[in-house]
Amino acid sequence: MRSGAASGHVGYFHEAFVYDSDEELLAVALPFLLDGVAAGEPTAVNLDERNAELVRRALPPGAEVTFLPVGDLYGRPSVALRVYRELLASYVAAGAAQIRVVGELPPVLLGATWDWWARYESAINHAYDDFPLWGICAYDRRDTPAHVLADVARTHPLVARPDGGHEAAGLYTEPTSYLTELRPAPADPVQRTAPLVELTDPTPARARAEVRAADRGLLTPDGLDGLVIAVSEVVSNALRHGEPPVSLRLWRAPDRIVVTVHDRGSGPKDPYAGLLPAGDGSEGGLGLWISHQSCDHVTYHRDAGGFTIRLTAGNPHFPV
Repeated sequence: MRSGAASGHVGYFHEAFVYDSDEELLAVALPFLLDGVAAGEPTAVNLDERNAELVRRALPPGAEVTFLPVGDLYGRPSVALRVYRELLASYVAAGAAQIRVVGELPPVLLGATWDWWARYESAINHAYDDFPLWGICAYDRRDTPAHVLADVARTHPLVARPDGGHEAAGLYTEPTSYLTELRPAPADPVQRTAPLVELTDPTPARARAEVRAADRGLLTPDGLDGLVIAVSEVVSNALRHGEPPVSLRLWRAPDRIVVTVHDRGSGPKDPYAGLLPAGDGSEGGLGLWISHQSCDHVTYHRDAGGFTIRLTAGNPHFPV
Protein backbone atom coordinates (compact mmCIF):
# COMPACT_ATOMS: atom_id res chain seq x y z
CA MET A 1 0.00 0.00 0.00
CA ARG A 2 1.29 3.45 -0.88
CA SER A 3 1.89 6.00 1.86
CA GLY A 4 1.74 9.76 2.31
CA ALA A 5 0.18 12.14 -0.20
CA ALA A 6 0.41 9.44 -2.89
CA SER A 7 -1.75 7.02 -0.91
CA GLY A 8 -4.38 5.57 -3.24
CA HIS A 9 -2.74 7.03 -6.34
CA VAL A 10 -2.11 4.70 -9.27
CA GLY A 11 1.03 5.23 -11.32
CA TYR A 12 3.48 8.11 -11.21
CA PHE A 13 2.89 10.80 -8.57
CA HIS A 14 4.98 13.52 -10.26
CA GLU A 15 5.58 16.71 -8.29
CA ALA A 16 7.58 19.86 -8.93
CA PHE A 17 9.14 21.77 -6.07
CA VAL A 18 10.58 25.23 -6.68
CA TYR A 19 12.60 26.39 -3.70
CA ASP A 20 14.24 29.67 -2.70
CA SER A 21 16.72 28.55 -0.04
CA ASP A 22 18.57 25.57 1.37
CA GLU A 23 16.15 25.60 4.28
CA GLU A 24 13.15 25.24 1.93
CA LEU A 25 14.81 22.34 0.11
CA LEU A 26 15.42 20.52 3.40
CA ALA A 27 11.92 21.33 4.65
CA VAL A 28 10.46 19.25 1.81
CA ALA A 29 13.20 16.68 1.14
CA LEU A 30 13.82 15.48 4.70
CA PRO A 31 10.23 14.57 5.68
CA PHE A 32 9.70 13.04 2.24
CA LEU A 33 12.74 10.80 2.61
CA LEU A 34 12.30 9.91 6.26
CA ASP A 35 8.63 9.06 5.80
CA GLY A 36 9.66 6.73 3.00
CA VAL A 37 12.26 5.05 5.19
CA ALA A 38 9.73 4.66 7.99
CA ALA A 39 7.27 3.05 5.57
CA GLY A 40 9.90 0.60 4.34
CA GLU A 41 9.86 2.07 0.83
CA PRO A 42 12.91 2.31 -1.46
CA THR A 43 13.96 5.94 -1.02
CA ALA A 44 16.55 7.72 -3.14
CA VAL A 45 18.22 11.10 -3.71
CA ASN A 46 19.48 12.32 -7.07
CA LEU A 47 20.63 15.88 -6.33
CA ASP A 48 23.81 17.63 -7.42
CA GLU A 49 26.91 17.16 -5.28
CA ARG A 50 26.35 20.22 -3.08
CA ASN A 51 22.68 19.59 -2.36
CA ALA A 52 23.20 15.86 -1.94
CA GLU A 53 25.76 16.60 0.75
CA LEU A 54 23.36 19.10 2.35
CA VAL A 55 20.70 16.40 2.60
CA ARG A 56 23.16 13.70 3.66
CA ARG A 57 24.35 15.77 6.63
CA ALA A 58 20.78 16.55 7.69
CA LEU A 59 19.66 12.91 7.69
CA PRO A 60 19.93 10.97 10.96
CA PRO A 61 22.78 8.43 11.11
CA GLY A 62 21.93 5.11 9.52
CA ALA A 63 18.96 6.38 7.48
CA GLU A 64 18.51 3.91 4.61
CA VAL A 65 18.49 6.45 1.78
CA THR A 66 20.22 5.71 -1.51
CA PHE A 67 22.22 8.49 -3.17
CA LEU A 68 22.21 8.00 -6.94
CA PRO A 69 25.09 9.15 -9.20
CA VAL A 70 23.79 12.25 -11.00
CA GLY A 71 26.33 12.16 -13.81
CA ASP A 72 25.47 8.60 -14.81
CA LEU A 73 21.73 9.28 -14.97
CA TYR A 74 21.56 12.68 -16.61
CA GLY A 75 23.89 12.27 -19.56
CA ARG A 76 21.05 12.15 -22.10
CA PRO A 77 17.26 12.06 -21.65
CA SER A 78 16.77 8.75 -23.44
CA VAL A 79 19.51 7.22 -21.29
CA ALA A 80 17.93 8.61 -18.11
CA LEU A 81 14.60 7.11 -19.16
CA ARG A 82 16.14 3.70 -19.78
CA VAL A 83 18.23 3.64 -16.59
CA TYR A 84 15.41 4.88 -14.38
CA ARG A 85 12.96 2.35 -15.80
CA GLU A 86 15.44 -0.45 -15.10
CA LEU A 87 15.95 0.84 -11.54
CA LEU A 88 12.22 1.17 -10.87
CA ALA A 89 11.53 -2.27 -12.31
CA SER A 90 14.13 -3.78 -9.98
CA TYR A 91 12.44 -2.20 -6.95
CA VAL A 92 9.02 -3.45 -8.03
CA ALA A 93 10.41 -6.94 -8.64
CA ALA A 94 11.70 -6.88 -5.06
CA GLY A 95 8.19 -6.12 -3.80
CA ALA A 96 8.13 -2.32 -3.46
CA ALA A 97 4.62 -0.88 -3.10
CA GLN A 98 5.98 2.64 -3.55
CA ILE A 99 9.31 4.16 -4.56
CA ARG A 100 10.37 7.68 -3.53
CA VAL A 101 12.93 9.79 -5.39
CA VAL A 102 13.83 13.44 -4.91
CA GLY A 103 16.04 14.75 -7.68
CA GLU A 104 17.08 17.72 -9.76
CA LEU A 105 18.72 18.29 -13.10
CA PRO A 106 22.29 19.66 -13.01
CA PRO A 107 22.28 23.44 -13.66
CA VAL A 108 24.21 23.07 -16.93
CA LEU A 109 21.19 21.25 -18.43
CA LEU A 110 18.96 24.29 -17.94
CA GLY A 111 20.75 26.21 -20.69
CA ALA A 112 21.24 25.37 -24.38
CA THR A 113 20.04 21.77 -24.00
CA TRP A 114 16.94 22.50 -21.91
CA ASP A 115 14.58 21.78 -24.84
CA TRP A 116 15.18 18.04 -24.76
CA TRP A 117 15.13 17.94 -20.94
CA ALA A 118 11.76 19.75 -21.04
CA ARG A 119 10.60 16.97 -23.37
CA TYR A 120 11.96 14.46 -20.84
CA GLU A 121 10.05 16.06 -17.95
CA SER A 122 6.86 15.79 -20.00
CA ALA A 123 7.48 12.29 -21.36
CA ILE A 124 8.12 10.70 -17.98
CA ASN A 125 4.49 11.31 -17.03
CA HIS A 126 3.82 8.51 -19.50
CA ALA A 127 7.08 6.54 -19.32
CA TYR A 128 7.04 6.04 -15.53
CA ASP A 129 3.29 5.73 -15.09
CA ASP A 130 3.42 1.93 -14.86
CA PHE A 131 5.46 2.17 -11.62
CA PRO A 132 4.33 3.16 -8.11
CA LEU A 133 6.75 6.08 -8.15
CA TRP A 134 6.49 9.27 -6.11
CA GLY A 135 9.00 11.69 -7.55
CA ILE A 136 9.79 15.25 -6.47
CA CYS A 137 11.67 17.28 -9.09
CA ALA A 138 13.44 20.17 -7.34
CA TYR A 139 14.30 23.45 -9.07
CA ASP A 140 16.24 26.28 -7.40
CA ARG A 141 14.44 29.52 -8.24
CA ARG A 142 17.64 31.47 -7.58
CA ASP A 143 19.42 30.16 -10.67
CA THR A 144 16.71 28.63 -12.86
CA PRO A 145 15.74 30.74 -15.92
CA ALA A 146 12.15 31.98 -16.09
CA HIS A 147 11.39 30.08 -19.31
CA VAL A 148 12.55 26.84 -17.65
CA LEU A 149 10.23 27.44 -14.70
CA ALA A 150 7.41 28.06 -17.17
CA ASP A 151 8.06 24.63 -18.70
CA VAL A 152 8.30 23.05 -15.24
CA ALA A 153 4.81 24.35 -14.46
CA ARG A 154 3.48 22.70 -17.62
CA THR A 155 5.23 19.34 -17.30
CA HIS A 156 4.43 18.48 -13.67
CA PRO A 157 0.84 17.61 -12.75
CA LEU A 158 1.46 18.23 -9.02
CA VAL A 159 3.27 20.77 -6.88
CA ALA A 160 4.92 20.25 -3.48
CA ARG A 161 4.90 23.21 -1.09
CA PRO A 162 7.46 24.11 1.61
CA ASP A 163 4.75 23.81 4.28
CA GLY A 164 4.27 20.13 3.41
CA GLY A 165 1.20 20.60 1.25
CA HIS A 166 0.53 19.10 -2.17
CA GLU A 167 -1.68 20.56 -4.88
CA ALA A 168 -2.61 20.09 -8.51
CA ALA A 169 -0.68 22.24 -10.98
CA GLY A 170 -3.00 24.60 -12.80
CA LEU A 171 -0.86 24.87 -15.96
CA TYR A 172 -0.11 21.16 -16.45
CA THR A 173 -0.33 20.03 -20.09
CA GLU A 174 -0.69 16.37 -21.10
CA PRO A 175 2.43 14.97 -22.83
CA THR A 176 0.57 14.15 -26.05
CA SER A 177 -0.16 17.87 -26.40
CA TYR A 178 3.01 19.35 -24.93
CA LEU A 179 5.38 17.18 -26.97
CA THR A 180 3.71 18.03 -30.29
CA GLU A 181 3.93 21.81 -29.83
CA LEU A 182 6.32 23.90 -31.90
CA ARG A 183 9.25 24.27 -29.52
CA PRO A 184 12.23 25.86 -31.31
CA ALA A 185 15.52 25.37 -29.51
CA PRO A 186 18.17 28.12 -29.33
CA ALA A 187 20.20 28.29 -32.54
CA ASP A 188 23.74 27.04 -32.13
CA PRO A 189 26.08 30.01 -32.74
CA VAL A 190 28.07 27.93 -35.23
CA GLN A 191 24.99 27.86 -37.48
CA ARG A 192 25.51 31.58 -38.14
CA THR A 193 28.60 30.65 -40.15
CA ALA A 194 28.82 28.96 -43.56
CA PRO A 195 28.43 25.17 -43.28
CA LEU A 196 31.48 23.03 -43.95
CA VAL A 197 29.31 20.51 -45.80
CA GLU A 198 26.03 21.06 -47.64
CA LEU A 199 24.32 18.19 -49.49
CA THR A 200 20.98 17.61 -51.19
CA ASP A 201 19.39 14.15 -51.10
CA PRO A 202 22.58 12.44 -49.91
CA THR A 203 22.70 8.68 -49.57
CA PRO A 204 23.29 7.47 -45.99
CA ALA A 205 26.72 6.22 -47.10
CA ARG A 206 27.66 9.68 -48.43
CA ALA A 207 26.41 11.30 -45.22
CA ARG A 208 28.49 8.92 -43.10
CA ALA A 209 31.61 9.59 -45.19
CA GLU A 210 31.22 13.37 -44.90
CA VAL A 211 30.88 13.22 -41.12
CA ARG A 212 34.02 11.11 -40.79
CA ALA A 213 35.95 13.40 -43.14
CA ALA A 214 34.91 16.50 -41.19
CA ASP A 215 35.95 15.14 -37.79
CA ARG A 216 39.74 15.37 -38.17
CA GLY A 217 40.31 14.07 -34.64
CA LEU A 218 37.90 16.46 -32.89
CA LEU A 219 35.57 13.89 -31.32
CA THR A 220 36.37 10.84 -29.28
CA PRO A 221 36.15 7.58 -31.26
CA ASP A 222 32.88 6.71 -29.52
CA GLY A 223 31.53 10.21 -30.08
CA LEU A 224 32.38 10.08 -33.77
CA ASP A 225 30.89 6.61 -34.23
CA GLY A 226 27.73 7.75 -32.44
CA LEU A 227 27.33 10.79 -34.67
CA VAL A 228 27.99 8.75 -37.82
CA ILE A 229 25.30 6.24 -36.83
CA ALA A 230 22.84 8.98 -35.88
CA VAL A 231 23.33 10.93 -39.12
CA SER A 232 22.94 7.77 -41.16
CA GLU A 233 19.69 6.87 -39.36
CA VAL A 234 18.24 10.38 -39.63
CA VAL A 235 19.08 10.72 -43.32
CA SER A 236 17.55 7.29 -43.99
CA ASN A 237 14.39 8.34 -42.12
CA ALA A 238 14.12 11.60 -44.06
CA LEU A 239 14.55 9.85 -47.41
CA ARG A 240 12.07 7.11 -46.53
CA HIS A 241 9.43 8.96 -44.51
CA GLY A 242 9.91 12.66 -45.24
CA GLU A 243 9.15 14.80 -48.27
CA PRO A 244 11.93 15.74 -50.70
CA PRO A 245 14.26 17.39 -51.02
CA VAL A 246 16.35 16.24 -48.08
CA SER A 247 19.16 18.61 -47.18
CA LEU A 248 22.12 17.98 -44.89
CA ARG A 249 24.34 20.68 -43.44
CA LEU A 250 27.37 20.20 -41.23
CA TRP A 251 29.34 22.69 -39.13
CA ARG A 252 32.57 22.11 -37.23
CA ALA A 253 33.26 24.21 -34.12
CA PRO A 254 36.36 23.91 -31.89
CA ASP A 255 34.53 21.64 -29.43
CA ARG A 256 31.66 20.07 -31.38
CA ILE A 257 30.21 19.01 -34.71
CA VAL A 258 26.67 20.08 -35.58
CA VAL A 259 24.59 18.42 -38.31
CA THR A 260 21.10 19.36 -39.47
CA VAL A 261 18.87 17.22 -41.68
CA HIS A 262 15.80 18.90 -43.18
CA ASP A 263 12.92 17.72 -45.32
CA ARG A 264 9.57 19.24 -46.26
CA GLY A 265 7.50 16.77 -44.25
CA SER A 266 5.96 17.30 -40.83
CA GLY A 267 8.28 15.01 -38.88
CA PRO A 268 7.43 12.06 -36.62
CA LYS A 269 3.83 11.64 -35.50
CA ASP A 270 4.74 9.81 -32.28
CA PRO A 271 5.10 12.47 -29.54
CA TYR A 272 7.62 10.26 -27.72
CA ALA A 273 9.80 9.67 -30.79
CA GLY A 274 13.46 9.63 -29.81
CA LEU A 275 12.85 9.45 -26.07
CA LEU A 276 11.26 6.01 -26.06
CA PRO A 277 12.03 3.17 -28.49
CA ALA A 278 9.44 2.51 -31.17
CA GLY A 279 7.93 -0.95 -31.37
CA ASP A 280 9.13 -2.01 -34.81
CA GLY A 281 10.72 1.15 -36.16
CA SER A 282 8.35 1.13 -39.13
CA GLU A 283 7.92 4.90 -39.14
CA GLY A 284 11.46 5.88 -38.27
CA GLY A 285 11.01 5.83 -34.51
CA LEU A 286 13.85 3.40 -33.88
CA GLY A 287 16.30 5.56 -35.82
CA LEU A 288 15.33 8.64 -33.83
CA TRP A 289 15.74 6.69 -30.60
CA ILE A 290 19.22 5.61 -31.72
CA SER A 291 20.13 9.23 -32.45
CA HIS A 292 19.06 10.28 -28.95
CA GLN A 293 21.21 7.50 -27.47
CA SER A 294 24.32 8.37 -29.45
CA CYS A 295 24.42 12.21 -29.67
CA ASP A 296 25.06 14.82 -27.00
CA HIS A 297 22.06 16.93 -28.02
CA VAL A 298 19.17 16.43 -30.43
CA THR A 299 16.61 19.09 -31.31
CA TYR A 300 13.44 19.04 -33.40
CA HIS A 301 12.08 22.03 -35.27
CA ARG A 302 8.86 22.23 -37.29
CA ASP A 303 7.75 25.21 -39.34
CA ALA A 304 5.95 25.97 -42.58
CA GLY A 305 9.00 24.80 -44.52
CA GLY A 306 9.08 21.31 -43.00
CA PHE A 307 10.94 19.41 -40.29
CA THR A 308 14.55 19.80 -39.17
CA ILE A 309 16.49 17.62 -36.77
CA ARG A 310 19.77 18.92 -35.35
CA LEU A 311 22.41 16.54 -34.04
CA THR A 312 25.33 17.69 -31.87
CA ALA A 313 28.36 15.63 -30.89
CA GLY A 314 30.87 17.12 -28.48
CA ASN A 315 30.10 19.94 -26.09
CA PRO A 316 26.51 21.16 -26.68
CA HIS A 317 26.47 23.72 -23.84
CA PHE A 318 26.99 27.00 -25.67
CA PRO A 319 25.98 30.27 -23.92
CA VAL A 320 22.36 31.34 -24.40
